[in-house]
Amino acid sequence: MKLKTGKDEVVYLLTKVVLKYERETGKDIKRNTNRKNYEDLARMLSEISNRLPDTSETLLHSHYPPDENNTGALYPFRKYDITGGQIKDAINGIVSNPRQFLVDACYIYLYGEGRVGFAQKPVDEGLLEESAAVKRQASNISVADSEKPLIIKKTNSYLLVIILLTVILLIISFFWAKQISQKKRLIRDLSILPYQPTKAEIDSLEGIWLCYTGSPQARTYDAGRFHKIVSNIMDVKYINGYFKFTRYGSNFDHAGYMQFEAPWLVSIHSHVVNKRDSIESPKLSLMRLDEAKSYINVISASWNFDQGKKNRIIGIRELFMKQGKGGRIEEIINTPQNAACSCKIIRWFPRNDKVRLFYLKNELLDTIGDQRLKKTLDEKSILLSQPGDSTLFMIKSLSKPK
Repeated sequence: MKLKTGKDEVVYLLTKVVLKYERETGKDIKRNTNRKNYEDLARMLSEISNRLPDTSETLLHSHYPPDENNTGALYPFRKYDITGGQIKDAINGIVSNPRQFLVDACYIYLYGEGRVGFAQKPVDEGLLEESAAVKRQASNISVADSEKPLIIKKTNSYLLVIILLTVILLIISFFWAKQISQKKRLIRDLSILPYQPTKAEIDSLEGIWLCYTGSPQARTYDAGRFHKIVSNIMDVKYINGYFKFTRYGSNFDHAGYMQFEAPWLVSIHSHVVNKRDSIESPKLSLMRLDEAKSYINVISASWNFDQGKKNRIIGIRELFMKQGKGGRIEEIINTPQNAACSCKIIRWFPRNDKVRLFYLKNELLDTIGDQRLKKTLDEKSILLSQPGDSTLFMIKSLSKPK
């Protein structure tokens, strides 16, 4: 690295010269603007500087021509004499371009060799010139020091924000974990989705079902209720481990869900659809699937769907028949077709198949040729919640009393 030059170099050198001179002589030099304070030091350095014309090779410094005109002169009139005023100005940083013989005299006094020799093997890092990178770094450090309070303030603000966000996150996490725990407990206590069905089980349940029920036989307001049944269409869709469905009836619809309780065992939960956002006439059923059978008996806790307070809970056997899978359902009401058949019409659009129509209405078992329906859905398929008049399920006599 290069040595310092000019004012920086001479101030550093003279400061060290003063310290060394004080140690060696025991004299204190008052470093002020009085040149007389530096005269003894100047005389000592002058003894070195006036020998410079003869020591350039031995002490490795710049070449100085001898003073041929003042060979008999005394201090301070010799060519290379150093005065107290020169030292005073130089040590106080007033001199930008100090005399070279003053600089070499300082080097020789401090390090035993001139500036040229010292530059070849520097032994004092204080005389080395800082690189531009070091200066920039020092400048950056200076700027950083000046901005340190602002940085600390910003850092504290960031820390405060982080702490607040952490606290908020912990609170949210606590309530979220609590909610998840409550949800898990609820799922466990209510046995929600206790069994994950296989693909075969899912395929066997999902789809379109034709359902028959004998609940009209328990309606007291209907004089022609004997052996009356009604057909429904149920559209079952598999969603996230359970099954949602809509059950289209001749007069009103049901909506609900199904879930597998065990292999091939399904529970069915539904209620009457209304516009009051409330559960009306909830219905619970159990069905055991059997892929080998086209008819599946279902046992339900249902209602007779009578009027007012006469709407009572009943136990009932129903009959489900799988029609297919996929496609979409369209409900047809309030059309001339409905008036002609006194029924609700369901149009099913299967995938890649012909459209099928289902006519949902009350029918008499005696008019249906399917013997399975007659045996499954007669008056013996209904259980009243309380023993009632056995005549409820008997055919009403058409003859008048005599």
